[in-house]
Amino acid sequence: MKHKPAIFFSATIAVLCIFFGPASAQDIPGKKDSVNSSVLGQKRFIQVVLPVNYKPGSADKYDVIYVTDGDDNTKTVADIQQFITREGFMPQVIIVGVLNIDRNKDLTPTRDEGLNTSGGADKFLAFLKDELIPYVNKTYPSDGENILFGHSFGGLFVTYALFNEPDTFKSYIAADPSYWWGKGLMIRAAAAKLPTLANQEKTLFISGREGQGMKEMAINPMDTLLQKYAPKSLDWKVSAYPNETHGTVRLKSIYDGLRFVYEGYRVKAPEFHPMAGIMLKNKPITIWDFDDTTKVRFTTDGSMPTMASPTISRVITMQAPGTFTAKIFNRQEKYNKITAGVFNEGLGPAPVKKGRNFQPGGFHYAYYQGTWDKLPDFSQLKPVKEGITDKDFDLGKLPAKENFGLVISGQIEIKEEGYYVFAIASDDGSRLYFNNGLLLDDDGLHDNSDTKSYILPLKKGFYPVRLEYFQKDGGAGMKFLYLTPRLVDAKEPKPIAIPLELQYSGR
Repeated sequence: MKHKPAIFFSATIAVLCIFFGPASAQDIPGKKDSVNSSVLGQKRFIQVVLPVNYKPGSADKYDVIYVTDGDDNTKTVADIQQFITREGFMPQVIIVGVLNIDRNKDLTPTRDEGLNTSGGADKFLAFLKDELIPYVNKTYPSDGENILFGHSFGGLFVTYALFNEPDTFKSYIAADPSYWWGKGLMIRAAAAKLPTLANQEKTLFISGREGQGMKEMAINPMDTLLQKYAPKSLDWKVSAYPNETHGTVRLKSIYDGLRFVYEGYRVKAPEFHPMAGIMLKNKPITIWDFDDTTKVRFTTDGSMPTMASPTISRVITMQAPGTFTAKIFNRQEKYNKITAGVFNEGLGPAPVKKGRNFQPGGFHYAYYQGTWDKLPDFSQLKPVKEGITDKDFDLGKLPAKENFGLVISGQIEIKEEGYYVFAIASDDGSRLYFNNGLLLDDDGLHDNSDTKSYILPLKKGFYPVRLEYFQKDGGAGMKFLYLTPRLVDAKEPKPIAIPLELQYSGR
């Protein structure tokens, strides 16, 4: 008697799989394409969603997510993927939704008397491996790294593909998979198949509905077998969601599945501050990291960080000069990102005499107009306007909002000896010169989300500074900030603008 509820549920799911309403063609994003399959003996249609920023003719290549039940799932996968990408936690990808003709045939590995056409998973997998994937790789900007997503029968097929043709895909996402199929066919296969995945470096994400749903779909025994037999090279996770139905569980499964596959991914390389500089002998400095530190490892001796290297923390003491290297580790090695900063031993620049007739109250600025993609040679240009960066100076008050440049120059007075950190962030490009040497370079077209910083030991006195900046189109933005020795020693350093009384220029 204890098996009857599971059998009843299996039949119910099978019926739902047949009558689950497909999305209308106009609701599916991307473009429709087709492949004439000799394996299946039929023409198969696919829906291809290219990355939002893809430009035809570019050399860019992308991972590909293959989606079973493409009629129902392509739009949902595309919407969630684009959201995660916009938030910076996965790259742009290609999505290929495989549209159905007979899903019960394609997605089930054995024949069931209740579904007359079932049992064609072997041929459908051969179609994906030998026909569809080669076609996509030839026709679209694929990099050959493939992810397979499936829900219900599709989740069953995802696991079947992993066990039988593991090289076909890099990562596998099975949402509420029908492991009850064939009286637990995939469960019985797991003990023998899982050890064969050793050294394969695969990722498997399985989801289900908390409580009875996990039992009805036979996900719990698969979880147990994974714990016992999964090799270390298989990165896997089983998640159970409360208060979800067989249909709604897809939403969280897609989101969490993609986050799991790309865990550790960041659009930007690690950002720590200061990013480089000069250190005095026997005078340690502090390095700060304000981002997510959980996936970042670091070294201070110039070697490349490994997973055995220490995890970066928000505050790190750099004891001696050297190269500070931070590395974000992603499940897919090609997306690992590295930032290195060189800290040389030295005394820092020497102060100069205060400029003749220089007065405090602001630096001098020269305003130029022009259209550039990078900083021009301002010495060859004639300024349209000149002035002082006093309390009334504001980028928004300049004559133009776009296609302009600025050169801000003068001397900064240093009243306290010690370490100073200088930082710039701009939209678009900028460069900071200190004592007539290039200190920070942030040239080019970009937003102001990245900050460049440099640490210097300074003595009391006056130092020449020159900041070059240009804005092409979009919103203008430019920051020039610093930390004094007292701020450097603070637990939570907050860079400030250089006070007007320490900004000197000739009048």
